Parts: sequence; C-alpha cells; structure tokens
Amino acid sequence: MRINRVELRHVRMPLLSPFETSFGRETERDCLILRLESDGLEGWGECVADRSPGYCYETVETAWHVLADFFLPAVLGADLGAPGDLASRLKPFRGHPLARAGLEMALWDLEGKRAGKSLASLLGGERERVPVGVSVGIQPSMDALLRTVEAYVEEGYRRVKLKIKPGRDVQEVGAVRERFPDLPLQVDANSAYTLEDWPVFEAIDDLRLLLIEQPLQEDDLIDHSRLQARLRTDVCLDESILSRRHARQAIEIGACRVINIKAGRVGGLEEARLIHATCRERGIPVWCGGMLETGIGRASNLALASLPGFTLPGDISATGRYYREDIAEPRFTLNPGSTISVPTRPGLGIDVVPEALDRFSLRRESFPS
Repeated sequence: MRINRVELRHVRMPLLSPFETSFGRETERDCLILRLESDGLEGWGECVADRSPGYCYETVETAWHVLADFFLPAVLGADLGAPGDLASRLKPFRGHPLARAGLEMALWDLEGKRAGKSLASLLGGERERVPVGVSVGIQPSMDALLRTVEAYVEEGYRRVKLKIKPGRDVQEVGAVRERFPDLPLQVDANSAYTLEDWPVFEAIDDLRLLLIEQPLQEDDLIDHSRLQARLRTDVCLDESILSRRHARQAIEIGACRVINIKAGRVGGLEEARLIHATCRERGIPVWCGGMLETGIGRASNLALASLPGFTLPGDISATGRYYREDIAEPRFTLNPGSTISVPTRPGLGIDVVPEALDRFSLRRESFPS
C-alpha cells in the first residue's frame, strides 16, 4: 500500500469526570489522531500521548514533532507491504513508542479495509466479546470512592481497579474490600512506591487482590523481583514492559506473574502480539490496559484483547465511562457479563464523526507525499 497523504490532528476531549492517578489529575484528555490515505482508502490511528509527561516521557507536542519531522517522511510515498514493514522504515530512529503505535494503528486499519478483514481477524483474535473491567481514579474522599465503585458494580462491571498512591492506599482499598468482599479487585500504583514501602504491600497482600500493578519504578526490574518474592499477590508490570525483550527478562527473573499489554506503550500492535506470544509460551497471563482512548483506540484495544492469551479483564470499558460525546461510532457499550463486543467490520470497524472531530481539534496539518 502506498501512503499518499497523512493528516495529523491534536485533539482535546472533556472527560465525564476527573481521573486522578499517582502522577496527576485530568479533567480533559489530549491525544493525536492520524488519518492516512492510500489508494482511495483511509486509515485511522490514535497516538495516546497526553499533554504532560506523567505516564511516560512522550507528550502530544513531542509526538507531533517526531511524527511530522521523522516518522511521516519515512512512509509518505512509500509502498508498504504490511503494517509490520513500518518497523524497518523507522529503524534509524530511537524511542517514541506512542508515536510509532499511532502511525502503525492507522496502517493496520488500512490493511484491514484493503483485505476486507477485521483488525481482530488480522491479529489472530478468537473471541467475539472480551471481558472488561473498570479503572477508578483516586477519589476526593472515602465515601466518594465507595459510591463510585458501587455505581460501576451496579452498572455491570465485574472487575474493579483502584488507583493508589502513598497515603491513599491500604485504608481505602481495605474499605472497598470490606464493602465488596467477593468483587475481583486490583490496584495500580503507577510506579509510586519503593521497597521501603514494604509495610504498605504487606497490608495489601492480605486483601485478596487479583494483582498489584506497577508498584515500583518502571526501570527497576530487580526490586520488582524482590518484592514479588515476598508477596502472595501477583505483581503485574505495565510501564516496565516496553518490548518482548523486557517481558522475557521480567519473567525470567521473577519480577512479575502478570503483564499488562498496551499497544501504545510497546510501539504498536505488532510488538504487542510478540509480547502476547512470549507470555503465552511461558504461562504468564496478560490483559489489555487502557489510556482513556477515543473510539478509535478503543476499537484497536478490543481487537488486541480478543487474542487467546488475554485471560484477565482489560481496562477497556464502555465509551460512556469517559466521554459524553466521542469522535467515532458506534459507541462501545457494556454487555451482560461485563464484556464488550469486538468490532467485526473491516479494519478498526468504526466510523469517525467529522463534525465531532472538528469540534475537538485544536490543531491540524496535512502532509502530502
């Protein structure tokens, strides 16, 4: 497929409610939306970089720069046999996995439309519906947290993840566990702790959690292995896993027993598939994390989560969890049994709503071949 033109947009969308983690509080979400043109078809991608370098070093500004000045010139006018060819085109450049993944997603959408196959089918997905959970940000008070969790349980979510940080951890997680004794529950620290916080993990270890996600710094596999050795609860790595190599190393030294796969974090769906295969070979369960995606990125996540090794509920959630209005249709809704249906139409299986996209766009630029 020859890439004739790329349109890049900086989008900002208001969240239904503030979302707070250990690295900050968000009331709006920024991202970059890519539209690729090839042989009369268009492919859509979403780069999940945000306004600030909280989750990782990339931001919408750095991603725009890297895409516009390096990645797009490497593919414009080029004939790509498959989305996997992108890696060789971008081999001269280091880093910036979120920008890579957004561009690669648009190529997968094009490939699916060209082949008349859904993204899930192209990736090797097997399920029509995938189990999902909901991620609950740090709340203003204990009462607010309990009300929020109760509302999501009543809505039909069967797995809840709580964001935690120092000072907002054991007491609050314990209160949720007491209110919901049988609820599958997990926590996510986003690298907020060190091994010196052992008393926190010791207390959390008694709360019958599914897992503790990314408790320590993202570049510290050794301390994660030491922590996992002392815990009954499974440690799950997120920010630490940037490639299949990192996944293999983490598994080999016992740094975790579960891995959260985010295509954006690892540079795209192709690398995500390789991590999935590595974990499946070694008996390590995986699940699909979320980055507050629009319907474009949400469709991609659902396709990825349909692969057979994704045995734990993902952080994908229904569209209405985050946005009153989305830029893509159809909106994703929660099925009975806490699942969401995987798109079956060619490519991502969604339609972008031009009026909504224009309304939420802060900046746009077109790049011809």
